[in-house]
This record gives sequence, structure tokens and C-alpha cells, in this order.
Amino acid sequence: MSKKEKTNDIENDQIDGVQNETIEVEEQVVEEQTVEEKLQAELKQEKDKFLRLFAEFENYKRRTSKERLELFSTASEDVMKTLLPILDDFERALTHIEEDKEAEELRNGVLLIYQKLVKTLEQKGLTVVMVEKGDVFNADDHEAVTQIPAPSDDLKGKIIDVIEKGYKLGEKVIRFPKVVIGQ
Repeated sequence: MSKKEKTNDIENDQIDGVQNETIEVEEQVVEEQTVEEKLQAELKQEKDKFLRLFAEFENYKRRTSKERLELFSTASEDVMKTLLPILDDFERALTHIEEDKEAEELRNGVLLIYQKLVKTLEQKGLTVVMVEKGDVFNADDHEAVTQIPAPSDDLKGKIIDVIEKGYKLGEKVIRFPKVVIGQ
């Protein structure tokens, strides 16, 4: 081997060594970027996970508070439903007592108790669904008990008689008015 060839070999070895070092440095940079990228990806996943968990918790809080409000507003619904027949009985008693002229004091006492009960229930959110004879029948708002031949043509499809009053508790109808409609 000549000197020139030896020098070229040494130079080539040095170049190869520098290239190898460069490749190793580049690999380390790539590895560092990869580690950094991995950490960034993990951070992004954890942030996403946290945001989803937070949103789910906010939805849970909103839903439970809404359910609690609904529960408070309709908690007395069962009690109100059991008191409605008592209201009906009071109204029947008042109509029968009015026919008896001798029981004026009894009538006044029953009327006083009835009015007190009605006021108390109204304070708790109970209201009467207003229905009158001659109103147009609507299946969404009324409960038809029966149909009878209409006394006149203008009462066909309309309410002829109200059998039982309807009541609302807040915005919810707890008993639909029972009516007789003309056919």
C-alpha cells in the first residue's frame, strides 16, 4: 500500500467515524424528540381525560339539581291526589246542605272548613282546571266519561256536563276534569 492509499484509508476511516458520530447524534436528537413528543402526547391525553371527566361531573351536578327541584315540586303530588276526593266530598256536602234551609249553621261550618282546606292547598300549588259547559272538548285536556245525544246542534263535540273537577299541581295536571260530551 502506498502512502497515498494509507492516507485515503485513514481519511475515510475518520470520515466514517465522523459520519457515525453524526448519525449517533441525530439518533439521540430523534430519540429526544420522540421522548418529548411522547410526553406531549401523554399530556394531551391526560388533559383530554381531565376535561371529559370535568364535563361529566358538571352534567351530573346539573342533572341531580334538576331532579331535586322536580322532586320538591312534585313531592306533595301523592298527598294532593289523596286529598282530592275529600275536596269532592266537601263540595257534594255543600250542595246537599244548601237544599236544607234549616241547617244554616251546619252549612256555614262546613263552608268555613272547605274554604280553609282549599286555601291551604292553593298555597301549596294546587289549582283548579277551569272547564265550563259549552267548552270545546279536547282529549289532551279533558277526560270524557261518556257521550250523550246533544240537546242542540251547537253542543255537538262540546262539553255538556262536568262530572269531576280537574286539578293542577304547579304546571302538571294531576287529575284531568271528567266530562260528558255531546254527540
